[in-house]
Amino acid sequence: MNNKPDITISTLDLDRLYNLIESLPHNDASGLELLEEELNRANVVPPKEMPEAVVTMNSTVRFYVESAGKEFELTLVYPKDMDNSGKKVSILAPAGSALIGLAVGDEIEWPKPTGGTLKVKITEVLYQPERAGDFVS
Repeated sequence: MNNKPDITISTLDLDRLYNLIESLPHNDASGLELLEEELNRANVVPPKEMPEAVVTMNSTVRFYVESAGKEFELTLVYPKDMDNSGKKVSILAPAGSALIGLAVGDEIEWPKPTGGTLKVKITEVLYQPERAGDFVS
């Protein structure tokens, strides 16, 4: 799967993510390049115009992993909001950068920590701050 699906990002998330990138040391650019690539190709809209089925920051998303034949749920968060629950993914992780801006029905190849990729399909955005009217968090 070589074609990346179109992605949509809110102006608020875009500003916050560029601020995050600028605040980090560039000698540890592990996830920064992937994130910047995604931001550079995004369609940008005001938060109040964000389509309801798009993954934004702090969204909880359900996705199907083809090889496992199972659905999983994760919340896309800023690094400061990570914990050991196993229910969150940082925007700086390759999988987090891959999730931002995707919509229900989109399929991607997700990098595995051990190498290789998993085929993932977004099946539902369970919670999206913009849809809930939460433009502050």
